[in-house]
Amino acid sequence: MPLLHFVNWNVNGIRSIVKKDFLKDVRTMNPDVLCLQETKAGEEEVKTALELLPEYTSYYNSSKARKGYSGTAILTKEAPLNITYDMALEEFDQEGRVITAEFLTYFLVTVYTPNAGDGLARLEYRARWDYSFNEYVNWLKKRKPVIVCGDLNVAHKEIDIARPKENYNKSAGFTQREIDGFQRLLDTGFVDTFRHFHPDEVKYTYWNFVTSGRIKNIGWRIDYFLVNEGLLPSVKEAIIYNEYHGSDHCPVGLKVEI
Repeated sequence: MPLLHFVNWNVNGIRSIVKKDFLKDVRTMNPDVLCLQETKAGEEEVKTALELLPEYTSYYNSSKARKGYSGTAILTKEAPLNITYDMALEEFDQEGRVITAEFLTYFLVTVYTPNAGDGLARLEYRARWDYSFNEYVNWLKKRKPVIVCGDLNVAHKEIDIARPKENYNKSAGFTQREIDGFQRLLDTGFVDTFRHFHPDEVKYTYWNFVTSGRIKNIGWRIDYFLVNEGLLPSVKEAIIYNEYHGSDHCPVGLKVEI
């Protein structure tokens, strides 16, 4: 079986990051499949940016509700059997948050989970999203193994956030409802691959630009690769590539024999 290298990256604007070292960084990591969140551009603009990586076939899902907001993409060297966009749920299908690529032996789902927002104004929406996304990936899992990757906008445990006490139940991404939503997904048989391989390692994937969080390493681990338990023996490595810059998130990786 080939060893496939998957990379996931919230790029915080595809038009902005391609002006930095993004293309060089992608080619250095050399993933077989690259998944992106927060492309923050219309489909034509995303297409133009991703054509700078012609070695990949690109699929993208831009927000229909708000221009320059949200958005996801999958770039792959191997052509998938099928690509689907969103979850066929009107309430959640307006912001370009989900792409599913079906390959011969597995599904790959990339997701940009909604943020609960300032003042937790969108927490109810987020809780409904978590329930529906859980249902969706478990429906896929009935057919073949599933890899989920993306910015899930939740720090699961205190080890995953630099200042847990200050943020608990106050900041989007570290409320008990969001933590419980993520835990329910794990309880259905998905595994947080980085934490599985690195149970005690403190490493973050997101830092606030405004507070110079990256320089001080005051961060959050909110970008994940999850696999269903049956696929776990095939996973060889889970990586956080925090040497790469260009966004307020760093890329994360997974190596799987599949």
